[in-house]
Amino acid sequence: MSLVARNMLVVDDDEAFSLVLCRALARRGHRAVRACNAADALALAETDPPERIVLDLNLAGWSGSENGLSLISPLRQACPDARIVLLTGYASIATAVDAIKLGATHYLAKPVDVDTLLGVFEAAEAGVSTEESGAAQPPPVEPLSVDRLEWEHIQRVLNEHEGNISATARALKMHRRTLQRKLGKHPVKN
Repeated sequence: MSLVARNMLVVDDDEAFSLVLCRALARRGHRAVRACNAADALALAETDPPERIVLDLNLAGWSGSENGLSLISPLRQACPDARIVLLTGYASIATAVDAIKLGATHYLAKPVDVDTLLGVFEAAEAGVSTEESGAAQPPPVEPLSVDRLEWEHIQRVLNEHEGNISATARALKMHRRTLQRKLGKHPVKN
C-alpha cells in the first residue's frame, strides 16, 4: 500500500458503514470525511475537493431516485481529477457498465475490505489495470446461472427506466408487486 496520505470522501447513506470505513482509512493514514446524502457530498466536494471518492450505488435522496449513479457527473464537475469507486451490495453488469461510462474509476461489490479498496485506487493512479495489480478477481469461467441472468436483465431494464418500478414492470410484462419482490431479494451469486 502507498504511504502517501490521500484526501478521501465516503458517500454512503448507511452511517454506521461510512463511519467504520472512514475510521479504517484514517488508521491507514488517509484523511477521510463522510457524507450521508448527495447534498452534503457535493458541498464537501466543492469546499475541499477529494482525491478519492467512495460512492454507494444505493444512495437515497438524490433527485427522488435511490441511485448513486446520478451523483457521479456532479462529483466529476466539482472535482475532475478525483478517482471514484462505486460500491454496491447489489452488483449487476448493467450498473457496472453505466458507472464506468459516467466516469467512475472502478466498481466493487460489497462487502469489500479496505485493502482491496485502496488497491483499486492505487492501481488506477498508477495506470495499472486492476487485473494486473491483483486487486480484482478474474471473471468467472463458468457461465452465469439462469437466476443470475434474470437478475442482470431486471437490473438493466430498471436502469433503462431510471429506477421507475412501474415502468420497468410494464417493460418486463410483469406485475409490479412481483418485480418488487424480486428486487427485494439479494442477487444470486451465479
